[in-house]
Parts: sequence; C-alpha cells; structure tokens
Amino acid sequence: MATIDTSAATGAATGAGTSAATGADTGADTSPAKEGLRERKKRQTRDTIERVALRLFAERGYGETTLTEIAEAADVSPRTIFAYFQSKEDILFCDEPSHLERATEILARRPAGTTTVDALREFVASMPPPDERMKLRKRIVAANPDLKMRLRAHIGQLEGVLTESIAKDLDAGPGDVRPALISASMTAAFMTVRDHLEAGSGTPDHREAVEILDQVLEFLQGGLDALRRERPPAD
Repeated sequence: MATIDTSAATGAATGAGTSAATGADTGADTSPAKEGLRERKKRQTRDTIERVALRLFAERGYGETTLTEIAEAADVSPRTIFAYFQSKEDILFCDEPSHLERATEILARRPAGTTTVDALREFVASMPPPDERMKLRKRIVAANPDLKMRLRAHIGQLEGVLTESIAKDLDAGPGDVRPALISASMTAAFMTVRDHLEAGSGTPDHREAVEILDQVLEFLQGGLDALRRERPPAD
C-alpha cells in the first residue's frame, strides 16, 4: 500500500488555517459561490425533462415515446429539449459521460506506484448505490435489446482510456498489443457482471456487483503484475 505523507497534510492544515485567518482579517468572502437563479432554473428544467422522459419510457416503451410527447409532458417546447439533450438516447444515458469522466480523472491522478487496476478498484468502490431513477433507467435498458447494445457502446468508450493507462504501466510501445487486450478484458468484465446481475430475478444487488468486480479486478491485477515483472529490457 502507498504511504501517506503526513508532512503534506500538516502543511495543508497550516496553510488552510493561515488563509482562513487572513480571509477573516481582510473581510474576504471565502465561501463557495452560490448557484444563481438562471443556473438553478436550467438545472431544474434539465432534471424535469430527464425525470419525465424516463417515466414515459417505462410506461409506453422507449421506441414508442417521441420527443414531442416528452416535451408536452414536461411542459416545455421540443426546442428546449434540444438545448439540453441531443436525442432520446442522450436523455436515457445522460449519466454515462460523468461516469467516464470520473474514471478518467481517477486514472489521471493515480499516485506513482499504483496501477490501472488499483485506480479502477477505487472507481468501483466509489460508485454509490443506484437511486430510484437509476434503477428505472436500468429496467428500461434491460427491456430493450437495442438499448443494451447502445449501453455496451457507451461502456466501451472506457476501453481507450484504459489502454492508454495500461500502456504506461507496462512502458509499452505503440505496436504493443498487450494494453489493448487487457483493457478489453476489463471492459468485458464490467459488461458481463452487469448482464449477469440484470438477468437474475429482482433488482440487481449493488454490493454483490461491487464485490464481484473487485474479485475480477484482483485477478487481472495478478496478470498485470506478472507482465510488469517480465517487462523486456529497454534497448
């Protein structure tokens, strides 16, 4: 395990105390910026569109629901929907970009000495249990084979990010196929566990999913460690 630099923490605490005192002396406002009325209304409109669309997808079917019907139910114009979402699919999978961004961020800031698998395990462990809206989204996708394929495509976007990160782990050159093979195994693990849990009866168990993924990643960690030990000498 990586050790924690307590001097850095102490310095941060000292700096925080100094800046807080300075802020108090100068009367500067150090509180976070508050959300403005315009931003709050935009967030509420986006949230309403998403909530209404998911309800209609669940009630009528994804393919049977039109953007016009979503606009009417959300009491907005179709033009307003396009200000927030590009399509029905964009509404349904609106959380996927943030998941990819979060995983990319964790991989980018991983400390020296930690591997891609270490970072992925952190990402999996940080995922919160699904709320009611997320559960509804999963039911909609599970009922539609085409949407399952589209979800796989979204998850597949992580593969390129993983390949680049694993290449750094292995000091792999441009022609080395190993990073791509390992990243494909990782994304396949995510998809397979998801499919397995959704194929069972009832609502997929979040804790079970996290535990299974962690076991798979631990297995992949062993393979990655072996490749790192067998790394060919540099020319």
